[in-house]
Amino acid sequence: MRSEIDEYELVKQAAEKFVKSVAEGNSKYAKELFVEEATLFGYLDGQLEHGSIEQFYKNVDTVAAGDSFKTRIDVLLLEETLAVVRVLEENWGGRIDFTDVLLMLKIDGQWKAVAKAYNQNSNTIKE
Repeated sequence: MRSEIDEYELVKQAAEKFVKSVAEGNSKYAKELFVEEATLFGYLDGQLEHGSIEQFYKNVDTVAAGDSFKTRIDVLLLEETLAVVRVLEENWGGRIDFTDVLLMLKIDGQWKAVAKAYNQNSNTIKE
């Protein structure tokens, strides 16, 4: 069943915690979004990152997004308890463009992220 427009806004607001953490270089907000058991998958500068979401928190807390950092949030899929969100990031840390996909579930009435997978644009990979 398709969700109402207001529910899309709630999902977007939840995903904004992810964006705020990345933009400010502070994992505090993302920790409100992700469940403790959340997982992470993606390649950062050609190296596979996978496992606990803690690696994402570490990355966020050690690299400043920078003044030219930009983002866009798109809710790609929304069902009653399931959402898929795409976050586009440009110029993270002054050089990296990412496409993040957040898998979210509605748990106890709140939208929570259970997984993050991402792609680093190939023209921003530094070896």
